[in-house]
Amino acid sequence: MFGLSLRGFTAPWWFLLAIAVAVLVVVYLLVQRRRRRYVMRFTNLELLEKVIPKRQNWVRHVPPALLGVALLLLTIALTGPTSEQRVPRNRATVMLVIDVSLSMQATDITPTRLDAAKKSAKSFTDGLTKGVNLGLISFAGSAVVLVSPTVDRKPVAEAIDTLKLGPATATGDALNAAMATIESFGKLLTGADGPPPARIVLMTDGKKTVGADPVEVAQRAGKAKIPVSAIAFGTDYGTIESEGRTTQVPADVETMKEIAEASGGDFHKADSAEQLQKVYDTLGEQIGYETKENDASRPWLMLGTLALIIAAGTSLLIGQRLP
Repeated sequence: MFGLSLRGFTAPWWFLLAIAVAVLVVVYLLVQRRRRRYVMRFTNLELLEKVIPKRQNWVRHVPPALLGVALLLLTIALTGPTSEQRVPRNRATVMLVIDVSLSMQATDITPTRLDAAKKSAKSFTDGLTKGVNLGLISFAGSAVVLVSPTVDRKPVAEAIDTLKLGPATATGDALNAAMATIESFGKLLTGADGPPPARIVLMTDGKKTVGADPVEVAQRAGKAKIPVSAIAFGTDYGTIESEGRTTQVPADVETMKEIAEASGGDFHKADSAEQLQKVYDTLGEQIGYETKENDASRPWLMLGTLALIIAAGTSLLIGQRLP
C-alpha cells in the first residue's frame, strides 16, 4: 500500500492548473445544457427515445468525469507533495558516557546500579542503527575513553563488560572528553555538509565531586551543537556501605536536568532497570533514525494515469471514440 500525502508541496503554483480543469468542467456543463435545448426542439419524441435511450444519458458522462478526475490527480502530482519518512542515520556520532563511581554499587536497583546499567547499555549498543558511529567513555574520578567512535559494536559491548567501580565523580570532565572525542572524530568525516551530527548519552547517578562544572561544559556542548541526552539513574533512597558506614546516594536529578537544558538535549529519569531499558530503547529510536521529507508525487501520478486509461477505455466502449 502507498500513502497519499497532501502536504509540503515543492511547486504549489501548479495548483493553478486546477482552475483550467474547473473551466473545462463548466464548459462541458454548458455544452450539455445547450445540447438539451436542441433536443427539446426535436418534435418526434418517440424517434428520439429510440435514437438516444434515457438509460444511456448518465453513462455517456462517465468518460468525461473520469478525465476530469485524472487531470486533478495529475495536477496534484505536479505540485510535488512530500511526506515524512523515517530513515536510518548513516552519518552520526554518539558517545555513550557511563558513570562508574562507587555510588553505582548501590542495590536499590537489582542486582546493582552498575550491573543494570551494563545490561541496558549493551542492549542499546546492539540495537543502535549500524550506520551510527558509537564510542564509549567511563568516568569516576577521571574520564577514560574506552572505545573511539566506530560502527563495530563488538569492542563497545566488550568494553561495557569490563566496567569497574572507582572513587569520586568527574561528570564535567567526562563531558569534556566526549566533546573532544566527537570533535576529533568529526574532522575525519567532515564533508560538503560539514561535520556529522553528534550526541552524548550521559548516564550517571550522583553529583559531581571533582573536576569541571558539568553544566558549564554542557553549555559549550550546546554551542557546538552537541546535545546531551542526560539519564539520571537510581532512586532517592539508594545507599552504599563504606568503611562500616552507610551513605545515602540519591540520583542527582536536578543537575541532570540542567545539563540537558544547557546543551539543548533531553532529560530522562530511570529508577529501575526496566525504566532504564525503556529510556535506552527510546534514545535508540531517536538517535538511530531521522525524519526526512521525501517526494510523494508518484502515487498521485499512478492514480492519475490509471484514471486517464480508464477514461479512454470507457469512452471507446461507450461511444467508440476517445473523449
